[in-house]
Amino acid sequence: MDAPTDSDVSGDARVEALSPDRTVVYYDAADEVLHPTLVLGFGELCIVKVSNDDDWYMGSRNDDGSAICWSIYADLYEALRGL
Repeated sequence: MDAPTDSDVSGDARVEALSPDRTVVYYDAADEVLHPTLVLGFGELCIVKVSNDDDWYMGSRNDDGSAICWSIYADLYEALRGL
């Protein structure tokens, strides 16, 4: 059995690796900037891996390239399912 692809899990075939050089915040603590190590873009949505944190953050991309996250997932598989 083949491993599931991103589109099998998320239903979205559009994915791009984005530069982690951007401002990322969590909506409930917008004054605290997160430090992304990986940002995956899915249209206007994104999934972010943050340094020193095992969780994955989901949010939306803003016009200026920044992101505001509103959901936290324990692993990438669950984050992809949340798209």
